[in-house]
Amino acid sequence: MLGRLFKKAVASRPLDTARVPDGMRVYAIGDIHGRDDLLTALLAKIEADNAERGPADMQIIFLGDLVDRGPGSAAVIETAMALKASGKNVRFLMGNHEEIFVSACRKGDPKVTRFFLRIGGEETVLSYPITRAEYMTLDMEQLTERLATLVPMSHIAFVESFEDQIIIGDYAFVHAGIRPGVALAEQKPSDMRWIREEFIDQRGDLEKVVVYGHTIYADVEERGSRIGIDTGAYNSGKLTALALEGGERWYLQT
Repeated sequence: MLGRLFKKAVASRPLDTARVPDGMRVYAIGDIHGRDDLLTALLAKIEADNAERGPADMQIIFLGDLVDRGPGSAAVIETAMALKASGKNVRFLMGNHEEIFVSACRKGDPKVTRFFLRIGGEETVLSYPITRAEYMTLDMEQLTERLATLVPMSHIAFVESFEDQIIIGDYAFVHAGIRPGVALAEQKPSDMRWIREEFIDQRGDLEKVVVYGHTIYADVEERGSRIGIDTGAYNSGKLTALALEGGERWYLQT
């Protein structure tokens, strides 16, 4: 009872006072959407920036939507897997596009496949070993069956391991946002992967500063307790990373 009464009485966290723990340096990467070329370029910038700033416990967070729309989703997953295997401290958030990608590969349901293609999955399919000519000959049922052998199980298992929420210091990292009025610990995966208007239209400070992707902006969007860093990389060519150390923040872009 007392927990319910006091659940909303958490201290808000305005952007200008937010910090990450001392000794940490965090880089959060926005929606990549199949642009492995941009990811490779941004990772090089992150490595150079981190080296210039001296020793720190570096962590890289991917905000989700690695796949779809752009031409190189399979390559993005390979790059992400290699980065993780290198021993670097890297974490990945599940975006709505990863959710549908996994469902299309796992469920064997033509309806799911059709939705997957509609939101950018065609480009993902074509990033695997299938020609456009072969792709065009397949009906929805045949393509659904083909997905089961086309996408390596290692890719599916890797994407399935993605998280829904990461909290570091005064920051909460999610893919799409959070539902206002609900404590971070009680947020639903569906909201953190899919929410939009209810989150971005909410006024006032939140429990943590929320760093998110999902909603495309022409440039970084800082407002209240929110930082949006999806800069539409697949179309704009601008992939963004937010960097945090102590109470400082800065941005790297392609």
